[in-house]
Amino acid sequence: MRNPHLWRPTRFVLRGGRLRASRDPSVVGVGSRLAVDCVARLYSEHVPRHCSGRLLDLGCGQVPLHQVYAPFVERSVCVDWPSSHHASPCLDAAVDLSEPLPFRAQSFDTVLASDVVEHVPDPRLLWREMARVTRPGGKLLLNVPFFYWIHEAPHDYYRYTEFALRLLSEEAGFRVLHLETIGGLREVLVDIAAKRLAKKPLLGKPLASALQGACLWFGRTAWGAARSRKTGRAYPLAYFLVAERGAAV
Repeated sequence: MRNPHLWRPTRFVLRGGRLRASRDPSVVGVGSRLAVDCVARLYSEHVPRHCSGRLLDLGCGQVPLHQVYAPFVERSVCVDWPSSHHASPCLDAAVDLSEPLPFRAQSFDTVLASDVVEHVPDPRLLWREMARVTRPGGKLLLNVPFFYWIHEAPHDYYRYTEFALRLLSEEAGFRVLHLETIGGLREVLVDIAAKRLAKKPLLGKPLASALQGACLWFGRTAWGAARSRKTGRAYPLAYFLVAERGAAV
């Protein structure tokens, strides 16, 4: 990562040893806290298990996950689109992710693609490239939205089911180790309601914040988590994937 001394927490922050969405509304909109909190939980859980060696952070934006993976990797290489709306002094290279990646084959132990593959017009090319630059036994970690609003238009191209994620990964030469639904019907409805409420004057943002907080609290209970898993089969808010690169691609 270039200029590590200039890095600052943005989208994700650590509070009490737990990664969560920033409560700064200029960084994470009030209506988006639920989705970002759900994603933060999974990276907190899986990064220590799977990130190692040389890491490629694709579509890194302002490198919000640096504080999570930095203790577990030897070096990180941070790349983003040349036209990214999330400029960062920590960027190593501006890379068009719709083209072949400018890195040697098998040059990374870990590839991270957080909230980026839905913005790539040719997903099969990107998956092949991610496999090409990952060494055998290396890991791919990514998350994608599903029931989620259009964002960064006009460059918001796809919503992937779990079946598409598995197919694309296996076609490229990855073995899926973990594929998890993020949220279910409750989280989808709360996310939509919170985004609408956050646009209302006066009490809109406090209500949106309270609604998402209640949803997160309930989702941590055994019954709430079970309901999310059950309804998430048909109504997923998002997905999280960990895959391992096979011996041959």
